[in-house]
Amino acid sequence: MTLAPAEQAITPRTLLQDLRKTHSQAKLASLLEVSSKTVARWEAGETECPPYLRAALEDIKKQQTEATVPASTDAPTFRFADLFAGIGGIRLAFESIGGECVFSSEWNKFSQQTYARNFGHDLPGFVDGLHKEANGHVFAGDITKVEAGDIPDHDVLLAGFPCQPFSIAGVSKKNSLGREHGFADATQGTLFFDVARIIEKKQPRAFMLENVKNLLSHDKGRTFKVIKETLEDELGYSIAYKIVNGASYVPQGRQRIIIVGFQDASVFEGKDAFSFDNLALQRNADGTSKLVNPTMASILHPEDGSEEAEEPFTVGSLATVNEKYILTPNLWAYLKNYASKHRAAGNGFGYGLVGPESVARTLSARYHKDGSEILVSRGVGERPRRLTPRECARLMGFPESYEIPVSDTQAYRQFGNSVVVPAVTAVAEEMQRFLL
Repeated sequence: MTLAPAEQAITPRTLLQDLRKTHSQAKLASLLEVSSKTVARWEAGETECPPYLRAALEDIKKQQTEATVPASTDAPTFRFADLFAGIGGIRLAFESIGGECVFSSEWNKFSQQTYARNFGHDLPGFVDGLHKEANGHVFAGDITKVEAGDIPDHDVLLAGFPCQPFSIAGVSKKNSLGREHGFADATQGTLFFDVARIIEKKQPRAFMLENVKNLLSHDKGRTFKVIKETLEDELGYSIAYKIVNGASYVPQGRQRIIIVGFQDASVFEGKDAFSFDNLALQRNADGTSKLVNPTMASILHPEDGSEEAEEPFTVGSLATVNEKYILTPNLWAYLKNYASKHRAAGNGFGYGLVGPESVARTLSARYHKDGSEILVSRGVGERPRRLTPRECARLMGFPESYEIPVSDTQAYRQFGNSVVVPAVTAVAEEMQRFLL
């Protein structure tokens, strides 16, 4: 059957772009049984939207037209900015609850590559300044060089900001020097200052900030005191914070402080108020608790043929872990001697050996150096191995569809610096009640 000229003009990509007015990328990905990044590439024209999807897209359009509920209910429910984006762990969490990312900032060129690959951004190589994409999304490199006014309006600001040491001068010294009080002085020169100045300018309804748990105790608590006073007293937000352990969601002890803020103080009032305690009450669709406390068996390669080989991580018909991840004799001897020396001195330093029933130590950005904090046992008398980058992705809760386009060294750094995605998703779901 030959299509009429008018029908020929309506390509699968045209249908997709039309549906994106009312459907999020995540929703369309679910309906088409592909990944969100694939939908993003089709929408941007980076890859061709397959002709065979025309019928499926037309069917989605038809169902939308016939639905009794207005189609706009499936549109993104809020817009968010992703600062210090890394490889997008926080973004994954907030997209999963219906958010649309309108701004991303990441300074590391290798993280930019991974981020762009997985979220369908068409970046012109390394981005240092601002790059506005065809779909309106803005990507930035170094956030310290970005004017807050150039950032698109957004409802929620997200930031896993690095914590640089604060230098807090006394009020009397500030007065003698003629310096201002408030965050413009106390946090100048730190990356938190960039978070604060953007919040001040853009006035998002809410924010979520993530950092290492030691932020609470840094400089005898004075660092966090400045942050809290800045957010509450200077910027006028009501906040709640808690140290959340990723071990409830992935087989890794990983404690991070999460700070949630809302302009509306009533969010934290009443019996239905926002509370981190509600994370323990969250249930899956089948009624089971989302707190699963898994072991390493859930993320290790089974090496029995039950998963397809993913070179260079696993090879052969059984998808066996590549031999390159096995420690060399010299490195294994060094780590054993290092551990013995510290045990004799009464210290706890040494390597961390894990098996299927273990829970790992915290994965760090230095994992690429020797892998000592998490070594996978290969049996008595056998040299252990490092985790593969795919196992690291699983250990941080990234989906299997997440692509790893960089070297092992960069991948280890990226996952070691990332967030536990399901832990942040749990926080996002608790926030979602107040974002609709």
